[in-house]
Parts: sequence; C-alpha cells; structure tokens
Amino acid sequence: MSSAPKPVILLAGPTASGKTGLSIALARVLDGEIINADSMQIYADLKILSARPGEDEQAGIPHHLFGVLDAGERASTGWWARAAMDAIADIRARGNRPIIVGGTGLYFEALTQGLAVMPEISPATRAKADAVEADGGDALRIAADQHDPEATAKIKPNDNQRLRRIVEIGIETGRPISEFQSETRPMLAASDWTGLVIDLDRDLLYERIEQRFDAMMAAGALDEARALAARGLEASLPSMKAIGVPPLIAASQCLIKLEDAIARAKQDSRRYAKRQLTWFRNRMTDWPRITLQNGQIDTEDVISRIG
Repeated sequence: MSSAPKPVILLAGPTASGKTGLSIALARVLDGEIINADSMQIYADLKILSARPGEDEQAGIPHHLFGVLDAGERASTGWWARAAMDAIADIRARGNRPIIVGGTGLYFEALTQGLAVMPEISPATRAKADAVEADGGDALRIAADQHDPEATAKIKPNDNQRLRRIVEIGIETGRPISEFQSETRPMLAASDWTGLVIDLDRDLLYERIEQRFDAMMAAGALDEARALAARGLEASLPSMKAIGVPPLIAASQCLIKLEDAIARAKQDSRRYAKRQLTWFRNRMTDWPRITLQNGQIDTEDVISRIG
C-alpha cells in the first residue's frame, strides 16, 4: 500500500527576501517542483519587473505558473488556486513534492482557508469601477463602504485593489462580498501542507529592494515597460498596475524624468513590502518564521524544520 504524499510546502515572504534561492535549494534536496504564488510573475510580459526567475536561476528545477498569461489577461485568485491545485496533482503523480513560493497572501489563503466562488465581472461593471477609482482612494473606500461596510472596515488604508473588488462585486450582484466569502472551505486539508514565512528586518529588506530594482534597470526594465505601453492595454489591467510599470511608462513617454520614475518605483516597492509584512504578521500568525543569520538563510535549518 502506498504511503500518503508528503505535505505541500508553502513558502511565503516579502518581495526581495530571498524566496527564489531558498525554494531552489529546497527543491534540490526534497525532489521538489516549484509553483509560483506571485500575482505578477504569472504574466509573460513582466519577466524583469516581476523579478521572475530566469532559466539560470531555475537551475533545472521544474517551475510552474510562471509567465503563463498574457499581460492583457486578468488572473483572479480563483483562477490561480485552481491552476495551483492541478499543478500539485501533476507534481505528486510524478512522485515529487510541490513547493509553492511567492508573496501574494491571498493565494496562500485560498488554499489553506478557502476561496469564495465569485461571479464574473462584466465589462460594464469594470467601467463603473474604473470611474470610481479614478476619483481616488477615498472615493473608492466610500463606495466600498456603501456596498459592504463589514468587509470595508477590515481593509487597511491604500489597499485599493481589495476595495475595488468590493465595489465590483456590489455593482455586479447587488450583494456584499462578505456573503460570498462566508461560503468557503480549504482547498488543502490542514494535514496536507506546511507553511513557512521569511521574516526580514525592514531596513535590510528595503536595502535589498533598492539594489534589486537597480539590477532590474540594468537588465532592461525600461524597455519592458516601453513594450507594454506600445500595446495600448487598459490601464486597469493588473499587469499595467505592476510595481514599476506606471512610472517607467511615464518616463518612456518623457512625462517625468527617469530618475524620478526610479525613485517612485522603489518607494512603491517599499510600501508593497510593508503591506506584505503586515499581512504575514496579521494573517499568518501561526506559520513558523525563517530569519536570516548574517544576512543569509540557513537552508539546512529550514529543511530540518520541514521534515
């Protein structure tokens, strides 16, 4: 009789925290294959600006759900969760261990706590939500509060993506999003996964973010943003809101100075990392933490904790 498969490894961490390197090291030792849980690394057009691991970084380890969608598409949490579960099944069928790595907290939450089945959002509803969002974050929060005050009260300032989702669901269905969210169940059983969070000192993390963005610029991030702009895609698409994309497009069109665009992108990255750290602290309270020793992750220690 075959034994039960080993638990799926869920590796979360903020941007620029060293997730890619650690996931590769784990995969080598644990016969693993890696599944992407970063909402921007899904898009083929964002190879540089999403810090998607290249072939050299992948080191021959199979990678899944990286660069699989066009920038003109919208990857919902539901789409990702279903694709991730399919990948988990395929990896296990080969006798290997799935390692899910990324920084998008909602993705991990969908697997471990459940995902509400949400209706498709029509183009007409998106247009209405665009009009609300164009008036700024305060207007978006007011509109969200009108549709679902319970859900809106739980959302941190400046989290416009989640506020917009409340507005979209409210406009589309006339129902509060919290009603849909109450009808959830985990996609992975509690015994079928083990989670870890990389926890960095904020100053060190900010330093790494700035260094990485400089490396992105040297690798051609401006050209990547320029190519996106040339496609004439909707500004409301997730890919067009990716960190670094709006300011670099503005710089490529000579609307702002390049140095100002870089400064803004770095600031946006730091703010995003801060939101990630807050999410992990508040929503993944019981996940074991991985800390750095002398600026490095002790891979052997992490492996010993996973089992």
